[in-house]
Amino acid sequence: MGLSKQNLVIIDTGCANLASVRMAFERLGVQPLVSCSAADIEGADKLILPGVGTAVAAMRNLNERNLVPLIRAAKQPLLGFCLGMQMLAQASEETMTGEDDDSGALIDCLGIVPGKIRLMEVGDLRLPHMGWNQIEHDETHPLLSGIPSGSYFYFVHSYALEVTAATLASCDYGSPFTAIVARDNFFGAQFHPERSGPAGARLLQNFLAL
Repeated sequence: MGLSKQNLVIIDTGCANLASVRMAFERLGVQPLVSCSAADIEGADKLILPGVGTAVAAMRNLNERNLVPLIRAAKQPLLGFCLGMQMLAQASEETMTGEDDDSGALIDCLGIVPGKIRLMEVGDLRLPHMGWNQIEHDETHPLLSGIPSGSYFYFVHSYALEVTAATLASCDYGSPFTAIVARDNFFGAQFHPERSGPAGARLLQNFLAL
């Protein structure tokens, strides 16, 4: 199947500005459908899970739209961006209980990839982690074909997934964290591919080719 003929669905989580994500794929010649319909999601060739905001609000939206079982049951390749990637994890510290909350409370996420989302430990560096940073990987996975280790991507986040056995690429900002995660047909990118220039476009193209 040609890339331009793919049935690509951007899952409408209700908490993301999807215009830039949609335009990134349109630049690659693909016309994605933005939908939260079960029929559209189940019938897609590929799925995108975007996300902006906090984990607690995003998970609430997914539950309200009955998207949690649909996403967990997905058999086609699915790529989460930024908060969309974080929602794939087991749980998140980002509960909106306040900056000084040290209760260790966690919100359950989708539980698809191992690991928890934690407030980044950055020492004297500033949060959020905002701007360009390098990712490191072993250059073997097809999602990263043509993207050398050390390539720069654009990040905006304060919480991150710890490095686990499912980490495909890592990044360092005060301490290492997962930049790309993969388990079975599920993939996540902590950065914004749609804002990451040619390297981001190549990652999206590679995803369409999986």
